[in-house]
Amino acid sequence: MKKLLNLVLASVLGGVITLSAYTFFIKKDFDLATSTTVSTTNMQDTESDSSFLPTSITKAYNIAESPDFVEAAEKSVHAVVHVKNTAVVSGPSSLEDLIFGRNTQRAQVGTGSGVIISPDGYIITNNHVINGATQISITTNDNKIYEANIVGSDEKTDIALLKIDAEEDLPFIRFGDSDQAKIGEWVLAVGNPFNLTSTVTAGIISAKSRDLSGQNYQSFIQTDAAVNPGNSGGALVNANGDLIGINTAITSQTGSYIGYSFAVPSNIARKVVEDIMEFGNVQNGILGVSGISLNSKYAEEFGVSTSQGFYVNDVEEDSGADAAGILKGDVIKKIDNIEISKFADLKGYLNTKRPNDVVNVTILRNNKDIKTLPVTLIKNQTAVLPIIGQVKNANEKDLKKYKAKKGIKISQLNPRYESSWRSNGIEEGSIITAINDKEVNDVDVAKQIIENKAYNEPLKFEIINKYGNKETFYWR
Repeated sequence: MKKLLNLVLASVLGGVITLSAYTFFIKKDFDLATSTTVSTTNMQDTESDSSFLPTSITKAYNIAESPDFVEAAEKSVHAVVHVKNTAVVSGPSSLEDLIFGRNTQRAQVGTGSGVIISPDGYIITNNHVINGATQISITTNDNKIYEANIVGSDEKTDIALLKIDAEEDLPFIRFGDSDQAKIGEWVLAVGNPFNLTSTVTAGIISAKSRDLSGQNYQSFIQTDAAVNPGNSGGALVNANGDLIGINTAITSQTGSYIGYSFAVPSNIARKVVEDIMEFGNVQNGILGVSGISLNSKYAEEFGVSTSQGFYVNDVEEDSGADAAGILKGDVIKKIDNIEISKFADLKGYLNTKRPNDVVNVTILRNNKDIKTLPVTLIKNQTAVLPIIGQVKNANEKDLKKYKAKKGIKISQLNPRYESSWRSNGIEEGSIITAINDKEVNDVDVAKQIIENKAYNEPLKFEIINKYGNKETFYWR
């Protein structure tokens, strides 16, 4: 019993000593640190070390330093409109129609967004928003409704230009420079998702020069601002309220936003709009190279010392790159002030240029020489035609060889029909002079003739064969 009493007394005495030490040393220091921190934050002209701030005060500082999007939203929300596309479609509308093979015409309505880019009513949107439309209705943020006309569109960049007529000047958004947009920069997506007008969401730029097609002709800005069905054609603006992109696509397994959205850069969209207004179609400046984006595997395979850049595997004859002296094996590292790490970087920048524009191309040659060459961009020189294969604009030498005044040259026969063509005296170098009784002297004209022909209309080619004889071929 005596031992138990001694043990209890020892425990009590130890607790008292410990509590006294805590009160005198530790709690006193903590109280001093807390009171110093609080008093310091209340003094306007005294600097403080934020590492001593309590959690609640640190959060308050973070909120104060967060970007303010109020001004950017006010600048943009009134210039973003609701686009309603009415199209007439054919197809079975009931089970009975399906069984008996009957097709009925009916109106189909789609919706999206658009951005007013001038006070006189020009509106930019996505091509897929208005594709196939028989009627387009625009609703502004103040609930005024206008009928819109299609000025022009470009399927490749997914950009379309509309025009409405209003009695007064309309609010509009000014174009920003998308080349200056930085990864990590705050942005706003403004549009009409799910028919909810004037919706603003915020995020950051997650990446640039994204290609979702795998065909190396897209160059999207990727953001994590929430974009959903109906946002297509809406505005992507920076913190100043400048237009830096047109919201176009999302990647999703559900069809709704799950983390990333994609916008056509404003520099590309602006150039497309300007081309449509001035020329009626898009003018593309071609560098004249083909190749592959580098990585460590390709760098080792090609024997180059860098894993970033565009490796030139071929230079097109008579192109700007050919005239400037770019060679097979060169690595394009920069074009003007734009760093090139993959082909989407190169293509995205070239999509802002026109034929006859001059760009400065910086290349790495032989793993040691850095050269900057001025290159004059040219108009597209090549195309692929059905049945025929690859064709190219013919130069004077090509035409003289076949004694032709006009035409385009076959540069590579379609492998599927190659034996048939050769058996008829048609080979690489042969000149196509006309398609469907229309003279051709340009590959773009040839493509346009084929694209615009009636569905059941046969293809008719006039070709000078290797013997110098002009022959006519029909394909159905």
